[in-house]
Amino acid sequence: MIYLVLMESFVDRGNRLGQGKVFGLHPNVFFLGMVSLLTDISSEMIFTLIPFFLCNVLGAAATIVGLVGGVSESSDAILRIFSGWISDKLGKRKLLALLGYGISTLVKPFMYLASTWGVVLAIKFGDRVGKGIRTSPRDVLVADSVSPEERGRGFGLHRAMDTSGAVLGLVIAAIIIYVIQGKGLELGLGTYQWLVLVGVIPAVLAVAVLLVFVREKKLPAGGVDKGGLVSGKLTAGFSRRFHIFLAVMAVFTLGNSSDFFVILRAQNLEVPLVQVVAMLALLNVTYAAVSLPAGMISDRLGRRRVIIAGWFIYAVVYLGFAVASSVWLVWLLFACYGVYYGVAEGVARAFVADLVPEEKRGTAYGLYHGVVGLALLPASLIAGWLWEAVNPAAPFFLGAGLAFMAMLGMTVLVRE
Repeated sequence: MIYLVLMESFVDRGNRLGQGKVFGLHPNVFFLGMVSLLTDISSEMIFTLIPFFLCNVLGAAATIVGLVGGVSESSDAILRIFSGWISDKLGKRKLLALLGYGISTLVKPFMYLASTWGVVLAIKFGDRVGKGIRTSPRDVLVADSVSPEERGRGFGLHRAMDTSGAVLGLVIAAIIIYVIQGKGLELGLGTYQWLVLVGVIPAVLAVAVLLVFVREKKLPAGGVDKGGLVSGKLTAGFSRRFHIFLAVMAVFTLGNSSDFFVILRAQNLEVPLVQVVAMLALLNVTYAAVSLPAGMISDRLGRRRVIIAGWFIYAVVYLGFAVASSVWLVWLLFACYGVYYGVAEGVARAFVADLVPEEKRGTAYGLYHGVVGLALLPASLIAGWLWEAVNPAAPFFLGAGLAFMAMLGMTVLVRE
């Protein structure tokens, strides 16, 4: 309650001094960023260490890690498509975002009781259902709250705040791990249960911030999209350029398996658990630091060039993970991996808004997230199989190769 009162005082002061803006942008951008920040604190504490929980506590194989990672990342894909589409029909972005964040918050405490990988999969599935419902409408709320000239900046700020939450979550997790079990290589059950208990608190706060502070933008008369409802065609009304961009994203994502494998690769190279968590924090620090400048650069130079640069960094990082043999190099790769995220993630979302009409943004973000999510399942299953059938480096060679193919497709086929 004290937290919410302070937040309300902050925005009131911003309204008096900055004509209703916070950090030069519509307050929605800041408060949606705060919702993501709090949610990421919670998710990083509870879900990021699932690979260790599966392998170290439950004794699951790498193929199971790939299955859980792939299913959990892909299970929300269809929901992202339809939640965006429904938000276009109803013009109710905030309601769907609230429903999604609420579902994810409700399922998180059950990880305290998880005792089999099937239960972990079910809980992670529930969390992703919530994410599938909320993500597209939330991205539309951000896009609707900024002008085209500041779109990259708006998404960059949102990504930076989101990722700052990940940093805080991982720092808290590292402290808890160090206090309870020191510098051991493997995660203990009691340690993980403490992470769940503490991690639920910011998730509840995130829902409260969304409910109290985020305002729905009223669409102009006739602004709600009815055409797709009559025709039943989700892809109707989109340009050829948007469809090609989705196809290129699918190619890239087929090599971009769940980050569970990046985490397992660090453990495979005998990096202590506390250091792995610290590496993840470093990844998110660089992600947060780069997101806003990358978005602002994309406003000036164009989104396509920035996305291609991000994918190039990704390809080099994945090649590095394939050949890495020393701990110092793993630290460097995690830092550079965060640079990739900061350069490409927010800018890609801003690019989606550039490519589609305003009244169809919900459907467009749904299709974008749906394509990425659906491609993640085969990507993670293939990575799990390559890890066990070939060697732990093989998934990273594949990811680098497909990233170079996507860069070529973006360069040749997609116009700015």
